[in-house]
Amino acid sequence: MAEVRAGMLLVATPVLLDPNFSETVVLVLDSDDDGALGVVLNRPSAVRVDEVLEPWGDVVAEPEVLFQGGPVSTEGALAVGLLRDPDDEPVGFREVDGRLGLVDLDTPVELVDGSLAGLRIFAGYAGWGAEQLAGEIEEGCWYVVPAQAADAFRLDAGDLWREVMRRQPGELAWHSTRPADPGLN
Repeated sequence: MAEVRAGMLLVATPVLLDPNFSETVVLVLDSDDDGALGVVLNRPSAVRVDEVLEPWGDVVAEPEVLFQGGPVSTEGALAVGLLRDPDDEPVGFREVDGRLGLVDLDTPVELVDGSLAGLRIFAGYAGWGAEQLAGEIEEGCWYVVPAQAADAFRLDAGDLWREVMRRQPGELAWHSTRPADPGLN
């Protein structure tokens, strides 16, 4: 089993039947002995960021909508940002992995704007208790793969699952061409 750590991706397998996670790609933001937390990268909503977090509407990456980060605490928001320069960390930024980090949405926008190459805001998150995620991985529900910084900020997140699978080594890349329902193959 691959090590799950902040900055990795969890890519849903066909074994995972939970509709909250069908064909999702989850960016792990935190992982330790108490559990793991991440956000779903490929579920844009129809809600524009400027409708709910007005000052951040001009700063987020296109499409300028909230993403459905997961089924937990959907009334709250998490912001994932990518630093332009790793040596220019603004106030309100907490590193997750390299230039990728969390941005505190209580920080005045003007203190962050210009320091980020990308920003995406997620309503809710995905969370797992101690050993829960390890159990799901052992059952074959998730592929654990390295992330690329651009994964979190794609203009078209709809094909992210296939793109992430396509770039994996060996037989894992073959899964990128599987039909949504393997029984129809």
